[in-house]
Amino acid sequence: MDDVTRTQGVRRSLEECAREARELYLHRCVPYLNAAPEPLDFYRSWISPNRPCVVRNSLRHWRAPGLWSLDYLRQKVGQKQISVAVTPNGFADAVSGDRFVMPEERNMKLSDVLDIIEKKKPGGSGVFYVQKQCSNLLEELPELTSDLEPHVAWMSTALGKTPDAVNFWLGEESAVTSMHKDHYENLYCVISGEKHFLLLPPTDRPFIPYGLFQPAVYHQRDDGEFEIIDREGDEKVPWIPLDPLDPDLARFPEFSSARPLQVTVRAGEMLYLPSLWFHHVRQSHGAIAVNFWYDMEYDLRYNYYQLLHQLSDITVTSVTSQ
Repeated sequence: MDDVTRTQGVRRSLEECAREARELYLHRCVPYLNAAPEPLDFYRSWISPNRPCVVRNSLRHWRAPGLWSLDYLRQKVGQKQISVAVTPNGFADAVSGDRFVMPEERNMKLSDVLDIIEKKKPGGSGVFYVQKQCSNLLEELPELTSDLEPHVAWMSTALGKTPDAVNFWLGEESAVTSMHKDHYENLYCVISGEKHFLLLPPTDRPFIPYGLFQPAVYHQRDDGEFEIIDREGDEKVPWIPLDPLDPDLARFPEFSSARPLQVTVRAGEMLYLPSLWFHHVRQSHGAIAVNFWYDMEYDLRYNYYQLLHQLSDITVTSVTSQ
């Protein structure tokens, strides 16, 4: 048996792994739970099998859903300086040509961001998105924390830990999160508006293309035009050079075998996004959300995913190069 035949055999095994996952335990759409679950049941039914779901009617005891309008934010924390991602096209942390381009990070008063979102003030040619992670809700807007819980009690009990980060999200409709995965158990809570998620399970990794890209950052010049500036000396970044909503199947034919799930998370709902699931996110204009990141367990599941990831890269590279 030659190397090409062996590689093709490994590729077929990876594809069979994805097929079996769909047949054995994955759903064809994202299920809904109509109330906050019991911690043990949630762990057994969703965390352990690594399956997403949307939980309804679990934020009613928070003040935030009834308070967090743009006017409320302006009155409560409008003078606070926050970090804002600015791009020419809404795509931050995404592949552009042969570069992985990060947004220009600006410190701005929240009221100025709100004025741009509400079109009370021109934003120029930029797209603005409050998307800084690293617990930006706690670090930059602690005045808002009294309007919600510091963690989601049933989730923290199910996992036996508290969140590593609590993040605040607010932006324009054209701000898009490119497809990626995180090493977190993620509870994504929509306070107002809607978030549109496209999800792919870790077992679909064989169909998802990766590449290594020179890191760069957007910079808006004095004339209003954006330029891309390379970050010299930084290592290349592994990222997905594909738009799952409009995939280039001529360039990435393997993606035709992927089976994405799409779900809209509305105000008052929360999405459980399991660790290592690939996701692409869009939103309604001015949507507000908070998410809780719980660090995943680096156990056998992580070990299996790393093997799947490495074999996927090897087989795509090997088959393509023959």
